[in-house]
Amino acid sequence: MSWGFVFPGQGSQEVGMLRDLAAQEPVIRDCFAEAGEALGLDLWQVVAEGPEADLNRTEITQPALLTASVALWRLWQSRSTLAPTILAGHSLGEYSALVCAGALEFADALRLVNTRGKLMQAAVPAGEGAMAAILGLDDEQVRACCDATSGVVAPANFNAPGQVVISGASAAVDAAIAHCRDAGARRALKLAVSVPSHCSLMTPAATRFADHLSDVSLTPPKIPVVQNVDAQVSEDIDGIRTRLIAQLSEPVRWTDCAAAIVADGVTGILECGPGRVLTGLQKRIDRNITALNIATPESFAATLEETSA
Repeated sequence: MSWGFVFPGQGSQEVGMLRDLAAQEPVIRDCFAEAGEALGLDLWQVVAEGPEADLNRTEITQPALLTASVALWRLWQSRSTLAPTILAGHSLGEYSALVCAGALEFADALRLVNTRGKLMQAAVPAGEGAMAAILGLDDEQVRACCDATSGVVAPANFNAPGQVVISGASAAVDAAIAHCRDAGARRALKLAVSVPSHCSLMTPAATRFADHLSDVSLTPPKIPVVQNVDAQVSEDIDGIRTRLIAQLSEPVRWTDCAAAIVADGVTGILECGPGRVLTGLQKRIDRNITALNIATPESFAATLEETSA
């Protein structure tokens, strides 16, 4: 089998993530210690003990999830000879993918996503932005509902067939939810997030983030990385930078990213990060592709055994 590794983004975090695995595998705690030193904070304490409100602060969530994914990648490399042929990450997870592909240094990525989170939080005053999950409509129906709404609202994540997240100004999101329900959405509900990601409200954050990204060294990935904004692999550094900046204010085309991975010849997907969000999405996108995860001692052992057979 040929494998692609995928890395989750915000929404996969929870207090206590990787705690059981860390109790058995020192590499997990070592990776968090390295991250804490780079950021000047005890990241593991927030992850292991909370409080949840602290972990869910965007500027903490992003480096915490990045570190969790890199820690699992390092553990996997120490235990398995199976190497992926292609990588992709959902939103923030794109940074995890680039670190694991050797394109971006871990410490640089930590500081970048911490800054990214702060800029995103500052771009829209609290309470003025929102996101909502729309289930049961196709992509074009959701686009049409957003287009029919006054104010800033647009698709933000094309996660799977019949599963789209919209983002924008709070009142516009409320109005788009009503349009989606009228159009026959099975569910249309607001998400518990503080930042309206991947929409035009993030343009000021993207502009400021470009200055920070320009100061960071990137190298060509050793493993191809499919990027969110166009579901393409960019091999040149300028292309990677451009897509990372655009990703802040443009939608995540995850369904297309998953298709691009499969088009590369992949027959199995391994989710390298906490939770099972991307594993679940893959089953909605293409059930013919094996989808596994490694975030617990049990799932890590089972995946190691299955991929070694």
